[in-house]
Amino acid sequence: MTRSTTTPDENPADRLPKAWNPGDVEADLYQGWVDSGYFVADPDSAKPGYSIVLPPPNVTGSLHMGHALDHTLMDVLSRRKRMQGYEVLWLPGMDHAGIATQSLVEKQLVAEGTSKDELGRDAFIEKVWEWKRESGGTIGEQMRRIGDGVDWSRERFTMDEGLSRAVQTMFKLLHDRGLIYRAERLVNWSPVLKTAISDIEVKYEDVEGELVSLRYGSLNDDEPHVVVATTRVETMLGDTAVAVHPDDERYRDLVGTTLPHPFLDREIPVIADDYVDPEFGTGAVKITPAHDPNDFEMGVRHSLPMPSIMDTSGRIADTGTQFDGMDRFEARVAVREALAEQGRVVAEKRPYVHSVGHSERSGEPIEPRLSLQWWVNVSTLAASAGDAVRDGRTVVHPKSQEPRWFAWVDDMHDWCISRQLWWGHRIPIWYGPDGETVCLGPDETPPEGWVQDPDVLDTWFSSGLWPFSTMGWPDRTPDLEKFYPTSVLVTGYDILFFWVARMMMFGTTVGDELPGPVPFRDVFLHGLVRDEFGRKMSKSKGNGIDPLDWVDRFGADALRFTLARGAHPGGDLSVGEDNAQSSRNFATKLFNATKFALMNGAVVQDLPARETLTDADRWILDRLATVRAEVDDALDRYEFGKACEALYHFAWDEVCDWYLELAKVQFSSERAAEPTRIVLGVVLDSILRLLHPVIPFVTETLWKALTGGESIVVAPWPKETGVGADPVALQRVSDMQKLITEVRRFRSDQGVKPKQKVPARLLGVEEADLTAQIPATRALAFLTEPEEDFAETASIEVRLSLGTVVVSVDTSGTVDVAAERKRAEKDLAAAEKELAATTAKLGNEAFIGKAPEAVVDKIRARQQIAREDVERITARLREMGPA
Repeated sequence: MTRSTTTPDENPADRLPKAWNPGDVEADLYQGWVDSGYFVADPDSAKPGYSIVLPPPNVTGSLHMGHALDHTLMDVLSRRKRMQGYEVLWLPGMDHAGIATQSLVEKQLVAEGTSKDELGRDAFIEKVWEWKRESGGTIGEQMRRIGDGVDWSRERFTMDEGLSRAVQTMFKLLHDRGLIYRAERLVNWSPVLKTAISDIEVKYEDVEGELVSLRYGSLNDDEPHVVVATTRVETMLGDTAVAVHPDDERYRDLVGTTLPHPFLDREIPVIADDYVDPEFGTGAVKITPAHDPNDFEMGVRHSLPMPSIMDTSGRIADTGTQFDGMDRFEARVAVREALAEQGRVVAEKRPYVHSVGHSERSGEPIEPRLSLQWWVNVSTLAASAGDAVRDGRTVVHPKSQEPRWFAWVDDMHDWCISRQLWWGHRIPIWYGPDGETVCLGPDETPPEGWVQDPDVLDTWFSSGLWPFSTMGWPDRTPDLEKFYPTSVLVTGYDILFFWVARMMMFGTTVGDELPGPVPFRDVFLHGLVRDEFGRKMSKSKGNGIDPLDWVDRFGADALRFTLARGAHPGGDLSVGEDNAQSSRNFATKLFNATKFALMNGAVVQDLPARETLTDADRWILDRLATVRAEVDDALDRYEFGKACEALYHFAWDEVCDWYLELAKVQFSSERAAEPTRIVLGVVLDSILRLLHPVIPFVTETLWKALTGGESIVVAPWPKETGVGADPVALQRVSDMQKLITEVRRFRSDQGVKPKQKVPARLLGVEEADLTAQIPATRALAFLTEPEEDFAETASIEVRLSLGTVVVSVDTSGTVDVAAERKRAEKDLAAAEKELAATTAKLGNEAFIGKAPEAVVDKIRARQQIAREDVERITARLREMGPA
């Protein structure tokens, strides 16, 4: 038990500022933690290891709300485990973000009047490193602002020498096993960036296009022809077939024949394939294998030619037509007009809204393009990633996400890992003068005169090694021995497939060379952070929230508590300023409660014998034990929201609203005062420690003032006391709370001011076993002892566990009946107006049909409250008698 320490003349309350202003203390507190080495992990420690690797944010980025949620939850887990006696490693770092970083530096060069091509590859890469050294630390500073308890001494960057060595080692390992190959396949191509991009870098948007129906074959309806429709008419320059369903009687005679291409000197075969939907459009589709994923698969099945009709910048090229040199969108118009001149556009162009993939970085529509790239054969790797979850080596939380995991890894396509960039890990393949190739490991030297492949690896390749490359692999380091496999991966479900799957594939592939067969034992998947109306945050909607703005306005604790309180496994969370303000108010409530306790001599020391404590003392200690168990259970299951809700309501509703008020009464008792000071100190000490992982700054400030201890960061986590609960104390306190609450409501209905003392007689208290609670009941209900001239004006019966207590009051002279009637009539009018408005909304079928369910539920709740208010106020007016 931590004990409070004070000097003889010291008032412990003076250790606290006059008011809680987080901006005054957060930066100094954080730096103090770092300087004290609290976050530095020791691989030689005898403590059990616990580790988390931070999902590396892009070096070009800044923290958004999704990051803030990620970081908060990881910090909660890390801080709690540290307090529980684990040797904790939370390893930070950043991703080199190949495309994003190269694009950013390229734009800077253009602004300076030059370009990467003018600089050359080596000079350009040095420029990027220069930018990283000068501007790449933004996100690290923001992490400090929100209180991330990471081990900065182990900060990693995916282009660091050690991580680059790991990347080269993994590439060679997979290449030598025949799992990396080079082939011409269809990729997502960015004409602006002139590189292949990954699926996660493609964002789909609904766009208004045009559907053009064009005619292959004869213009005479009685002669062989077929009509196909397309939104990308320019790609018909690359058509190598027209496909129909094999059972479609309309085209049975055409299958196996050919039709002349309108612009090219070649014949287009008509083929049959089950992929074609005979019910859609004309039941015939054009096939452009080099520019459409589905067409590519069909081209492979039917051994069709696959001519590319565009260059790397998206211009028509090498078709031998008048369209060569045109931009793809310019060609779209020109091809349609040329087809129309031939009489091959069989219907006017029609508006057509369809989903089109756009490059996340450069914004333009991506172009499916046949391209020679490096690929990973993922079949065995994906199977091992799936098996690790199936056999329980890695557990996905929530379990409901498992089907999505298996659907992905069980049907994964080969992975394009090459990018046509300069910034990144260069592919370790070297070409000899006579066409020879060799894959070199990190310690191997290329033959003289050989040339390295110009492409770099997909960023996801290096980040896929993150859990073990950051700890020193391919060497067997002390960090790997102590902290691998990592304990848990915390990330959003939206990148389950792109990042988590790759880490699992790589981790299980080299599991025999590591201290464990998987990269992490648990995967916790949280949802997206949405705005207060449940909408996805986006720049276009203007509804994004800068987490650092909330830190400035409400404090880091408020940001963290808001996010953790809304975090449930797999579920999205909606947040708004009201949530942040509520969290800020909670921190202030804790501050005021602790200051009150210190001003009244609260201390943290061993509890007195239980039999010397009051019912209220025993009740709050039992409730503390229950809540501690609930919090432990919730956090063990990654139920952050449940843990926060339990602590919030216990601290606010039970400790602040009830026990502090009861303590005020007990402080006036010579026998109960000293035990109360100890109980209050012990309860606050435990609350602060339980809350510390979520709201570290205010809890550190208050705990040090309360206990005089070094730091709550290294304080022990509260444990089970081993003392059984006291059901009698619980019953008495619960009955007392009910009695006080009913009297307060009764007073309000009678028009008595909240703190105005009223004489009252309490009957049946002894039978209800509440004799010892009379002083507290009178104090908290503002009831005084009746005098000889007591005359009852009203009474209330409160049914309790062991009997009924009758409270008779004399309100004569305390209530202005006329004023009270006027107030009640005004309240009644407002309640009736609210009832009418909500009833009208709920009766509007158009509104009910369109409004989100959550909105309708809120209106139903408002209607119910208004209905109850009307009934209550009407009854009150009736009691007052005629005006």
